[in-house]
Amino acid sequence: IYKGQLTTFQVGMYYPDLSDERVTSAFGLVHSRFSTNTMPSWRLAQPFRYLAHNGEINTLRGNLNWFFAGLPTYTSPYFSAEEMEMLLPVVDAGQSDSACLDNIVELLLHCGRSLPHVLMMLVPEAWDGNEQMDPLKKAFYEFHATFMAPWDGPAALNFTDGNLVGAMLDRNGLRPLRYVITNDGRVLVASEAGTLPLAPELIIKKGRLQPGKMFVVDMAAGRILSDREIKAQAAGQQPYGQWLDNYQIRMEDLPEPRQVFTDLGAEAVMKYQQVFGYSREDLETVLAPMALDAKEPIGSMGVDVPLAVLSDQPQHLSSYFKQFFAQVTNPPIDPIRERLVMSLATFIGNNGNILDENQLHCHCVAAKHPILTNLELEKLRSIDTGSFHAKTLQTYFKADGKPGAMQRGLERLCRYAEDAVNDGFEVLILSDRAMDSEHAPIPSLLAVSAVHHHLIKSGMRGSVGLVVEAGDVWEVHHFACLLAFGATAIN
Repeated sequence: IYKGQLTTFQVGMYYPDLSDERVTSAFGLVHSRFSTNTMPSWRLAQPFRYLAHNGEINTLRGNLNWFFAGLPTYTSPYFSAEEMEMLLPVVDAGQSDSACLDNIVELLLHCGRSLPHVLMMLVPEAWDGNEQMDPLKKAFYEFHATFMAPWDGPAALNFTDGNLVGAMLDRNGLRPLRYVITNDGRVLVASEAGTLPLAPELIIKKGRLQPGKMFVVDMAAGRILSDREIKAQAAGQQPYGQWLDNYQIRMEDLPEPRQVFTDLGAEAVMKYQQVFGYSREDLETVLAPMALDAKEPIGSMGVDVPLAVLSDQPQHLSSYFKQFFAQVTNPPIDPIRERLVMSLATFIGNNGNILDENQLHCHCVAAKHPILTNLELEKLRSIDTGSFHAKTLQTYFKADGKPGAMQRGLERLCRYAEDAVNDGFEVLILSDRAMDSEHAPIPSLLAVSAVHHHLIKSGMRGSVGLVVEAGDVWEVHHFACLLAFGATAIN
């Protein structure tokens, strides 16, 4: 691998052996661009061990958080316990998004999967809702989605393991990749047309890679593998569809709940709204348009209100957090017109060990989105398949005004959560229904984040799904914060 903080034209002068006719290679993987998310450094110059990446992994922080949360459960027959201890956590601090992705690819590759298989896991096609996709391939994607969130964002990836060399696009196709095949046995895939000068008479085929598609050259066999062939090979390695049919639990198939809560009266609604901090503005500008007209509340893209930390008024806990955004300019995406590439599919339960292939990885509850109706929540609360159960934990503290009351409530909640996981429950429902005149609800964001991080420290987070039942969630930002801090689903 030749690297340098150089312009393209300087590489040949800096490494004269690249111009030496005695130096030959079956392939070349070239990456030439400027750094966007990190300061330029030799260590982060691409390509890495397996990848060269043009784009940005917008979901990087979430991907890494979930990867680190499962560290205590990672085992593989390809490595002893001592070797795993030396290898993990695999991803070093201060790396670029591309370097982190390369680290995860290398780990999964050395645990027995092929390179195309690994990349299909991490950068999947848009499978959810695509009724025209081959059922075997769709089952592959759905199975792996139960324990591996996609590394999402604009991505043109070139990859190689020494025998295969290929390229692929993210499911949105937000970065270009063009290919040319010549009659003298060369294949060129690049971000731009005309990267290398080629006489037109040499070209026998050229085209553009489509979103989510893969282009692979098998150098050992001396031929090009089509997207259909390479993915059919990966999807046929295990009976993924049969595993899903046997072990996955679909929300709509759950039996009716054993009990349900009655609706609150008008007087009780007003009391609860006061407890949870609803304002007249929230009722009129946020809730009313949704309840009366099924419309999203209208607001500006920018937030020009004073920072919550500077206010002398009580603030919703989520007001202290702001949304991350992509640092590289990407085209806006319309979730309605482009719903084919949008997925809210949610899997509630044990995340499994990402380093092996086990049919029990998909033994979870599959929901169409992370926002649960009252009926869906009660179905989940009553679930009992013989090997899958849910436990409700109350999120309250004694409101006696004494110092440390909320801290004691959080410590009790975390202790009960750990006990529930040890007792074999796959879903924990954090509910604030237990509030009364002497017990106040713990803010749902504080409760879920406390339990989430306590279970991470205990090495148990990957064993359970966290569902939040809360009265202090009414804005999109509230939902987003809960999901960001560890919630799997919300009611």
